[in-house]
Amino acid sequence: MALNTQAVGKTFTPTVYAVGREKIREYAHAVGETNPVHLDLSAARSAGYADLVAPPMFAVVYGGPALMPALFDPEVQMDFARMVHGGQEFEWGPLVIAGDEITTTLTAKEIYERDGRGYYIFESTSVNQRDEQVLRGTWTHIVRGV
Repeated sequence: MALNTQAVGKTFTPTVYAVGREKIREYAHAVGETNPVHLDLSAARSAGYADLVAPPMFAVVYGGPALMPALFDPEVQMDFARMVHGGQEFEWGPLVIAGDEITTTLTAKEIYERDGRGYYIFESTSVNQRDEQVLRGTWTHIVRGV
């Protein structure tokens, strides 16, 4: 099956995520984060933050949903049943704080075949309500047996 490289360059509809204090706490507890700026409002404010600080990998919570439409897009033609997560890379900007509203835009950067596998590489850009880039993500998915 030939891969559809015509989807390279396609930008998908942005997603918006309102960062909630309780979501930050839930995520911090789930991953075993113990830094009080992620869990205790008084500690975060004492450290100079307006509210709780999201742990760095909270990026998957606000950035990940932007990826879903691309994985099922008929133009991308990804065989989801054969897809495995190949990797992700993040470049962080300013900290994400409870109360922020994060808009994430995703673009198909590369689609290619190598050694009988399809590689689908997407890039996301997440900005807060002040238009500061808080995250640039690279998401790689591999489809076996193309």
